[in-house]
Amino acid sequence: MVKFLNRFRRVLISSVSDDVLNTAKAAAYSGMLMLFPALLLLTTILALTPGTSHISNEFRNSLEQFLPGDTMDLVQAYFQGQHARSMQVLIAAGGLSLLAGLGMILSLMEGFRRAYRIPLNQDWGFWGRRIAALLLIPSCLIPMTFATLLVIFGHPIETWMINNAGHELRHIVIVFWRMARWSIAMATSASVLALIYHFGTRRREHWTYILPGAVFATALWFPLTLTFGWYVTRIADYSVLYGSLGTGIATMVWLYLTFTAVLAGAEYNAFSWRERSNNPSTKTSSLRPPSHP
Repeated sequence: MVKFLNRFRRVLISSVSDDVLNTAKAAAYSGMLMLFPALLLLTTILALTPGTSHISNEFRNSLEQFLPGDTMDLVQAYFQGQHARSMQVLIAAGGLSLLAGLGMILSLMEGFRRAYRIPLNQDWGFWGRRIAALLLIPSCLIPMTFATLLVIFGHPIETWMINNAGHELRHIVIVFWRMARWSIAMATSASVLALIYHFGTRRREHWTYILPGAVFATALWFPLTLTFGWYVTRIADYSVLYGSLGTGIATMVWLYLTFTAVLAGAEYNAFSWRERSNNPSTKTSSLRPPSHP
């Protein structure tokens, strides 16, 4: 525990020196531009697809578990609003989501470069970095889609398990199934972060070396999200200070905390890499040579 706390303190100092907070602001700005057009596109597709009302309800219920209350009110408006959108609106929403997502990944990649102390002349070029960022977007969507399907169909599976379990086992089934759902959600988050850490920097470390940072970021993000949700619901009232912009400000702060946790995980991995690089016994096996795109 003492060793972990000492490492955590040194990672925190490294994060401040690498300007993690300002990098997280840039990623949160792009994330804000991506979030609501993506929600518009998603809810419109669900509304226009027959037989997806149950999926919409399950997806909305899952969002309530981690989105701030004010943000969830705005999300509810997307699900309950009219969805007779023109094709031009849907194309514009999809294009804006893609561009904003590209900006978000680029901001994170810049944070990774600073964490690993990679000089600009040894990093990807202008187009190489953007190609890598574009490839990361669908790579992250695959595990996220799996997690979303689990959330959507998790409640029917839970209901089926309860109905087929004996009366004395129902509470045990509920506890273990919900623990499994949360465990899979955390594992999916760690997997997505591991993908971003692995392919988002020229330091192509082995998966065993980047997983600790992904787990660290996930373990940091969950309590931060829960604490911020409690703070927004019980204490803060952003509408008093920001009026109609309060919901957007609350969402921006939540995204800021999210990307701070993501960059902190990268700093953890980079700190571990520097420790191994300074240790002669582990210097030879942790990295693959960088490849040119």
